[in-house]
Amino acid sequence: MSPGRPRALVLRAIGLGDHLAGVPALKALRRALPDHELVLAAPAPLAPLVALVPAVDTHLPVAELAPVPWTGPPPDVAVDLHGNGPASRRLLEDLGPGRLVAYETADGPRWDPEEHERARWCRLVTTAFALPPVEADPDDVSLDAPPAAPQVAGAVVVHPGAAYPGRRWPPVRFAQVARALAAAGHRVVVTGSAAEAPLAEEVRRAAGLPAAAVLAGRTDLGGLAALVAAARLVVCGDTGTAHLASAYATPSVLLFGPTPPHRWGPPARGPHTVLWHGTGPGDPHATELDPALAAIGVEEVLEACRVRLSRAGSARRPSTAPSG
Repeated sequence: MSPGRPRALVLRAIGLGDHLAGVPALKALRRALPDHELVLAAPAPLAPLVALVPAVDTHLPVAELAPVPWTGPPPDVAVDLHGNGPASRRLLEDLGPGRLVAYETADGPRWDPEEHERARWCRLVTTAFALPPVEADPDDVSLDAPPAAPQVAGAVVVHPGAAYPGRRWPPVRFAQVARALAAAGHRVVVTGSAAEAPLAEEVRRAAGLPAAAVLAGRTDLGGLAALVAAARLVVCGDTGTAHLASAYATPSVLLFGPTPPHRWGPPARGPHTVLWHGTGPGDPHATELDPALAAIGVEEVLEACRVRLSRAGSARRPSTAPSG
C-alpha cells in the first residue's frame, strides 16, 4: 500500500463471473477517485484476473464474507460491491472508513432486483459520486491482455461446468456439439476447474476428442483468460467463462437458464449469441436442470456456432453427423 496516498477499499469477495461483472463499476470508481489507491478485497484465486483490471492498484485477498485483513489507518472510502445486505456492509463498517458507499443505507440508493448486475454497481458508483451516466458504462468490461501465451491458440473452447446442477446443460449435449465442431475441422478443448475435470473427461470421451483436449484443472484463471482471449469461439452456460469471452470480445454462444440474460447477459454490442427459452427467473441454486436450459437443443447451438464462426472468418459448417 502506498504511504501518504488516500485509500479506497472495494469489497467484492465472490466468484469469477461476479468479479468480471464488477469491472465497469471499478473503472467508474477509478475515474471518481483518481488520486486514491484503489484496493480490491477479493478471493485469492482471482489474483491473476485482478491484475488485469486497469482500475485496481492493489489486491487484498479475502474469503467471502470473512473479516477484511486491513492494516494501517482506516480507508478513506469503503465501497460495498458485494451485495445489499448487512453482512457485507458490517465488514466495512468495522474498519471505520471515512465514508461508506453501499446499497440500502440512509443515503444510499435502493436495490432493484430486476436490474442487470453490471448496471446495478455502476448506478451505485454514479449515485455516490455524482458522476454523469456517460462516465460509467456497464458494457465497459474489457480487461488488459493476459501476460502469458495461451496453451492453445485459435481453439473452440467448450466449458460444460457451472456452480450448480440447475445451470449445467447436459454433458451429452455438450459432447454432441464438441463432436460436430471437431468433425468440421476445429480444434476443440474442454475447460473447467480441477473439480470439474471428471465432467470435462466425460464430455471428451463422448465427443471422441483426444485426451489432450481436456484442459480442466490444467490452468489457473490467468491461463484460462489467455486461452479465452486467443480462442476462435467459446460455448458455455451462464458462467465466469462467458464473462471472460465478453472481456476479450471473443465470439461466444451462451446458454442461459435459470437466470435470464437481462440480469446477467453479455454486452449487446459484443460478438455473442445468447440462447434463452425462459419466461422468468428460475432458481440458480437448483439441483435439477432448469427447464429454460433444458429447452435449448443441440441443433440450435450448432447453428449459432456456425453463424459465429462464419462471421469470424470460418466457412465450414458444423454438422451433427459423427466423425469418421
